[in-house]
Parts: sequence; structure tokens; C-alpha cells
Amino acid sequence: MAIENDELVLYYQPQVSIATGRIESVEALLRWNNPQAGIMPPAQFLPVLESSEMIVTVGNWVLAQASEDCREFRRRGLGPLRISVNVSALQIRRRAFVEEVLRKVEGFGSDGYGIDIEITETSVLQDLEDTRSKLRLLREAGIRIAIDDFGTGYSSLGLLPTLPIDILKIDRAFIQGLPDNPASVALTASIIQIASAFGLVTVAEGVESAAQLERLRILNCHQSQE
Repeated sequence: MAIENDELVLYYQPQVSIATGRIESVEALLRWNNPQAGIMPPAQFLPVLESSEMIVTVGNWVLAQASEDCREFRRRGLGPLRISVNVSALQIRRRAFVEEVLRKVEGFGSDGYGIDIEITETSVLQDLEDTRSKLRLLREAGIRIAIDDFGTGYSSLGLLPTLPIDILKIDRAFIQGLPDNPASVALTASIIQIASAFGLVTVAEGVESAAQLERLRILNCHQSQE
């Protein structure tokens, strides 16, 4: 298996403050260094993992590795910064999910280092009460919760006031039309305004140009990510 053969690797993509240009956090991106095919993106192997529920084993590995890497960043004086990790619905549904996460992130305090959890709108709604309870426990332990690809799943606008979340990540599909597409501008502005009303940090995904970044600055988005 890829884990046993030490073939899985994490790359880290910066999430940059639009106001200061400072890297405030990074997202852990999973890759498989296949001996035959080379570095493989997740789209080529995650569907297989999810269909066999091996995603839980791999997800636990990602959490453990990201936590260890964050400790290494702290030892080297890199940062302070946080690492965000994507978590699947299958992981969240596990009875011991909270305990497993807290065990892996043990040792992080209020010094600016730590782990953030990213989940999708769809995974939140699969078992709302159970998910909300687990996320609340993680948040109380100092873990920030992000909704990934916001706006592309089932609408959860009515649930935002009740969800224990800190961050909304705006899907790249909305960012691609910036700065000139009126619909993209309106949708992105609406998401940022909604997030602001609930005191949430906004992260724009898929930012590829200075013009997009400037429009996001005008719209008061907090962070950008390529």
C-alpha cells in the first residue's frame, strides 16, 4: 500500500493575506509518488480510496503528517502559520473522529501554529446534528473549521448562523470570472458580505492574476490562494 511504502507526500499551498501579502496559513495537498507513474494528483486516486473507504486511513495519515510538519515549522521558526487539512465525510462519521483528531494535534496552543479542518457543504449536511456537535468540540479545542468550495454544494446559507465554523473558502469557479464578469463579481461580493456578517474569514481559491487580486481587495476578501 502507498502508506506502507512511504509513497504519499504532502505539498503545501500558501494562503496569503490580501491586505499584507503575508502567508498566514497553508493548505495540505495530497499527492501519490507512484513508482511507475510518478507524482499523481488526487483526482487520479481519491475516487478509488473513497469507494473502498480507504480514505479514512489516508485521511488519518494526512492529519498526522500535517501535524508533525507544523511542529517542524515551529521548531525552525517558520511562521507562525497554520496548516489546513481536508477531511472527508467518512472520517467525520466515525464515532472516534474527534478523539483521533485531538490526539494528532496535541501540543498546539495559542502561539499561532496549529491545524485547521476543511469540510465541504455536502459533508456537513449528511448528518447535520452529529457533524455540528463534533465540529463544535474541535473548535473548542482551538481547531479552526473551514467550509471548502463554498457555493458549489447544497445551499447552507440558512445554516451558517448555527454552524461552528470560522472560514469560508470561495470556490475557484466564482473567482475565474473576476474582475470583469458582472455575475462573478456579484456572486463573490455576496459571499464575502455574508461571511462578514457572521464574522467569518474569507479565502478566495484559484487566484491567478493581479487583476483578480485587486478586485478581491476592493471586495474586502481576507486571503487568496492559487
